[in-house]
Amino acid sequence: MPSKNGKRSVGGLRDDKIVIGVTMGDCGGIGPEVIVKALSDPMLRREAKFVIFGMDEQLEYAADAAEIERYWIRHQHEKISRDYPRNVVVADYDEYSVPAWIHKPDKIAGEASLRFCIDAIAAAQDGIIDAVVTAPISKAGWTLAGADWPGHTELLAERCRSPRKVMMFVAGDLKVALATIHEALVEIRHRFTIGCVFEPIDLLDMALKEYFGIKKPSIAVAGLNPHAGEDGLFGDEEKRIISPAILLAQEVGINCHGPYPADTLFCRAAKGEFDGVVAMYHDQGLIPVKLLAFDSAVNVTLGIPIIRTSPSHGTAFDIAGKGLASCESMKAAIRMAIEMVKTKRLQNAQVKANAN
Repeated sequence: MPSKNGKRSVGGLRDDKIVIGVTMGDCGGIGPEVIVKALSDPMLRREAKFVIFGMDEQLEYAADAAEIERYWIRHQHEKISRDYPRNVVVADYDEYSVPAWIHKPDKIAGEASLRFCIDAIAAAQDGIIDAVVTAPISKAGWTLAGADWPGHTELLAERCRSPRKVMMFVAGDLKVALATIHEALVEIRHRFTIGCVFEPIDLLDMALKEYFGIKKPSIAVAGLNPHAGEDGLFGDEEKRIISPAILLAQEVGINCHGPYPADTLFCRAAKGEFDGVVAMYHDQGLIPVKLLAFDSAVNVTLGIPIIRTSPSHGTAFDIAGKGLASCESMKAAIRMAIEMVKTKRLQNAQVKANAN
């Protein structure tokens, strides 16, 4: 029976196929190439339906360069829905014109990639798509386009009206949430608070339960300083900020421990001792993630009401258009979005069943 936004239900449960929105990212980067390559896998296309927010011309160029036959249909981006006759459709923004050979930050490319993201977020909020997978954007391109946000995470949080946001990376079994994101290392000390450490612990705990089906996650928290401060010899942030945040999380029922020295913590986590890790700054968490899974790591935004994943790499302007880009991280981001939707649906169905 049809319901709002074209969703069908049987006995109160949704039976419609999962629909994943994929934003093209910066057209001058490798976004079009990795999307075309990833979705050329027929096995992946069987798992869901896909709406690509981007430009048909750029996809055609990428497909020709990779010698991949067209497998998608084109549609006006103003009229997207869940009910296309093909599993892959391009919501085409043909009002933008970006040369396929540009391969550098550009105002028009930045404006287009920003529009793809904003419209995909709105489609997810309206239930037209079930998750958003974002190809890499150029922060410099967004700046040239006059964007108010430095990146995806900040844009998603504002458009979703989410006061809390956390960036998480997944590399196989290793899941890492970041206490601070895009900040200069010397500035972290001035913005480091109990709240900024507690927030990723809390949101990581919720995500591991809600999207990964782990009933009682075990979370490890890294120290900020070498040797986790060595009892105050190398800094007092562990005693003054991180330990109180861990205690606060424990008091609300979260199974978390630390702070642990980062140089040994990630080895323990990679071996499965913990379900998740909270790192204190960007590179502390990203170095082990990219060392373990450079070509297949996935970025997930926590704290927002929609599912959003992304490959962990950037625009790679230097190899764009050369057919050298690996699509493994994009494939992993798409598969993770699908699995997160499935887990969330299953949990919602169980909640409804228990309520009845």
